[in-house]
Amino acid sequence: MCRNIRTLFNFEPPATEEEIRASALQFVRKLSGFTHPSKVNEAACNQAVDEVSDVARRLLASLQTKQPTRDREIEAAKARARARERFA
Repeated sequence: MCRNIRTLFNFEPPATEEEIRASALQFVRKLSGFTHPSKVNEAACNQAVDEVSDVARRLLASLQTKQPTRDREIEAAKARARARERFA
């Protein structure tokens, strides 16, 4: 359920709004236990996703590090290699 919650800090290029929102959506889904909320709960879940996205965006903007930025393509290649090893 939480496959889209990924590390978003210290990457070049920086995390996009879509990536932040996808992570927020997965976080809210995990907390609520809903993959697709009912009509009654849809507004509350959408509001929670908006609020978590806002907080995540502010957090990413305020974090600092001395580490060099990571390259998305290199990290994706490492993840694919780990997956090949694990599922081979």
